[in-house]
Amino acid sequence: MEKEKHTTVMNFILLGFTDNQNLQLILFVTFLLIYIASLTGNITLMTLIYGSPNLHTPMYFFIGNLSFLDLWYSSVYSPKILVNSICEDKSISFGGCAAQFFFSAGLAYSECYLLAAMAYDRYMAISNPLLYATHMSRKLCTGLVTLSYVSGFINATIITIKTFTLSFCNGNVIDDFFCDLPPLVKLSCNVPESYQSVLFFILVSNVIIPLALILASYVLILAAILKIRSTEGRLKAFSTCASHLTAVTLYYGSILFIYSRPSSSYALKRDKVVSVFYTVVIPMINPLIYSLRNEEVKKALKKKAMKWKMP
Repeated sequence: MEKEKHTTVMNFILLGFTDNQNLQLILFVTFLLIYIASLTGNITLMTLIYGSPNLHTPMYFFIGNLSFLDLWYSSVYSPKILVNSICEDKSISFGGCAAQFFFSAGLAYSECYLLAAMAYDRYMAISNPLLYATHMSRKLCTGLVTLSYVSGFINATIITIKTFTLSFCNGNVIDDFFCDLPPLVKLSCNVPESYQSVLFFILVSNVIIPLALILASYVLILAAILKIRSTEGRLKAFSTCASHLTAVTLYYGSILFIYSRPSSSYALKRDKVVSVFYTVVIPMINPLIYSLRNEEVKKALKKKAMKWKMP
C-alpha cells in the first residue's frame, strides 16, 4: 500500500545521543556545566561592556550584542538537552519542535549577519582610525544590529513554514538532540524541488553572502595593514581582528560542514557532534575569545573585581 501523501504528526521523538543511562548522566553533567559556563561568560561580558565607560565603543557594542545572541542561542537547546538526558519521555510537540526550529534558525542566521557587521566595523577601525568614531555612529551600529536580527528572523520564518508543511511520512523519530533541518528532511517522504530552491536561497542569503562580505572586508583590512609602516603598528592592527577571525572560523566552519552538502550525504551520527559544537560549545567559547585576548576587557574585569572585593 502506498504511503499517504499527508501524514499528521502530533509530536516528535528526540533520540538524543544515547540510551545508556550511565552515559546519559555523564552527558547531563557535561551539558549542565557548559550551559552554566555559557550563561556566566556571556552575562559577565555584557555586564562589563554596559558598566565600563571605556568599553562604550562600536567594537564592544557589537561584542555585547553577540554575547546577548549567544546567551539566547544556547538557551534554545540546552534546557531541552538537559531534560532529555534524565527523562524517559523524549517527546516534543509539533508546535514545540517548530518553535525550537524557528528560534534556532533565526538566531543562527542573525549571528551570520552580525559577524559580517563586525568585520565591517574592524575594516573602518583599521582603514580610517581618525574618522572611525564619526563613521561608526551609534545610529549606524544600532541599525546594523537591528538589520541582522530582522534579516535572520525573516529567513527563519520562510524556512520554518516550508519545512513544517512537508509531509512527514517516515515516522516521527528525530535522530538528533534538537529539531534540526537534516533529520526533519529525512522524515519527509516527498521533498519538492521548490523546497530545494528555498534551501539554496537560505544558504546563499544567510551564509554565503555574509561570508563573502567578511572575506571582502578582510582583503581590504589586509591591504590597509600592509600600508602601515611600523611592524608594531601592523601587529596591533591585526590583533584587533584576531578574536573576530577566530569566532568566524569556528562558526562558519561548522555551519558549512553540515548545511553546504547535499541531503544524500548527511551522516546524522557524525553531524550531531558538529551540531553540538556550534549550538552549545561556541556560545560558551565566544566570551573567552573576546575576553582572554582583549586587554581592555581584562582591565575592566580587574576593576570590577576590585570593587566587588571592597567592603
